[in-house]
Amino acid sequence: MTRCGIGYDAHRLVAGRKLILGGVEIPHSVGLEGHSDADVLSHAIADALLGAIGESDIGHHFPNTDEGIRGISSIAILERVNAVLRTKLARPTNVDATLIAEAPKIAPHIPGMREKIARALQLDPSRISIKATTNEGLGTIGRGEGMAAMAVASVEQG
Repeated sequence: MTRCGIGYDAHRLVAGRKLILGGVEIPHSVGLEGHSDADVLSHAIADALLGAIGESDIGHHFPNTDEGIRGISSIAILERVNAVLRTKLARPTNVDATLIAEAPKIAPHIPGMREKIARALQLDPSRISIKATTNEGLGTIGRGEGMAAMAVASVEQG
């Protein structure tokens, strides 16, 4: 059976943090605030995968009250989510994700992101689509105060 899930995540940009997106460190003057590495792209993908199998979101599986996972790599989160899928006899088949941010330019980093995410999910990189768009200056994201990501994931189960 093919199942589909959708995910969304947003984080505030702050000084003194690295910017990690899709498991790739991207040079930028600010980074995303969060309990983990705050990788909004990977978090949205994780939620989409968990949703596809009817599981609770990543906040349930990786709560920000768990000091044992403070600073965890979101690629490690994707690897753990993939393990959850396997316990449900499911495997990811494809991911389509969009990052929403005013800056920096993401296009040069997309191949590296696809590779890292694909490796974490044990997929061919051709099954990972990553796009980027701006919020056209509108709202919090448009003012450059944060970033968001949306993702859709399909899994085969059974």
